[in-house]
Amino acid sequence: MAVTGFRKRVVALTVLIATAVVAILVVVSHVLLSRVTDADAHDLAHARAEAVAANVTAKGGRVVLMENGSEALDEVAWVYADGRLLDGNVPPSLVDRVEVLAASGRSQTASVGDYLLYAREVPVDGHHVVVIVRVDLTPYETSEQRSLTLSLILGGLTILLAGGVAHLVVHRALRVVHEMAALADDWGHHEPGRRFNLGVPRDEFGELGQTLDRLLERVDNALADERRLTDEIAHELRTPLTVLRGEAQLAQLAGEPVAPEAVLSEVERLDTAITTLLRAARARTDEGTRCDLRSAARQAIAGRAVEVAYFSKIEVAVAPDVAVSLLSPLLENGLRHARSRVWITARNQGEAIVVDVLDDGPGFDPADVDRVFEAGVTRGDGYGLGLPVVRRIAASAGVEVRAIADGLGHVEVTLPAARAVT
Repeated sequence: MAVTGFRKRVVALTVLIATAVVAILVVVSHVLLSRVTDADAHDLAHARAEAVAANVTAKGGRVVLMENGSEALDEVAWVYADGRLLDGNVPPSLVDRVEVLAASGRSQTASVGDYLLYAREVPVDGHHVVVIVRVDLTPYETSEQRSLTLSLILGGLTILLAGGVAHLVVHRALRVVHEMAALADDWGHHEPGRRFNLGVPRDEFGELGQTLDRLLERVDNALADERRLTDEIAHELRTPLTVLRGEAQLAQLAGEPVAPEAVLSEVERLDTAITTLLRAARARTDEGTRCDLRSAARQAIAGRAVEVAYFSKIEVAVAPDVAVSLLSPLLENGLRHARSRVWITARNQGEAIVVDVLDDGPGFDPADVDRVFEAGVTRGDGYGLGLPVVRRIAASAGVEVRAIADGLGHVEVTLPAARAVT
């Protein structure tokens, strides 16, 4: 329905523009033709008057015509000498107007009905001579009417042709767009790796293909991100479940009950992992969001054996639960790999706040600092828990996080500093 409506609007606009252009052309052409025919009629009148005036002369003190009996002088030309009709037959309907022109004594034109009258004064010594000619305007008016009718017919055909061409062109263009959209939709569901690959755009269809390629790329990335999330969930949840299963199996073999402390610890760890993953999926940076970094750090520590280097109250532009979700997995990771000590510091760096989470464990291999946030990559002889989730939360919240190979277990988190409230 939307495509049909768009096609109708384009065709209607084309017809409207074509109608306006045709109307302007018809009016302009009719005006120009009227001027041309008027000029032709006046030229014919002048030529007739010149021909008659050339035959007027004076003999024996009176005005005479050298070629009497000419057909031109019968109905279309009249000669008046000293106020009286010398030659020609004036139609009764024109007598009054012709006599007025003859008495005026000057050259002039006048329109009477379908005729053009032209009076020309002829210089003859001692006499007042005026030649008056008539030009029938009917042929000229008929020519104008025929030209106007033909112009309107051709204009109407042009409008219909423009509407038909517009309908055909828009139909074909939209068919191409529809086919491209259908292909992109099908690829997005079944073959996300397929692309149009039309190269450098040369027209609107090339730009559309490039846009759809970018859309398919985002769909492909979203699917890959979904797969990574699934891997991370499996990775995060498998470890506490394995521990619970191992404790239960040991207790079964020993014929003793499972220690409640171990069960509660692993259940709490499982709950923490699930909560962190949910926060990672929902993390967003909203304008105006802020939190106290010191309070978020204390909440993330939650009774763990972690040292906190002194830092004053610092506000960062992330939500409190996002900050806790970032720091908690890093602290858990540090505690699992530290020999004796885990500590956290914070420092200002321009418009950002840098939080360092450190432990005195084996640290990161320089060759693996770019891969430690990938699911399944371990640190030393440990499990590498939490780091993939940290990367996901950081990406969602617009936070930078990186591992540093400096001989310690060192992860650096760069948070945007909150702007001062005015």
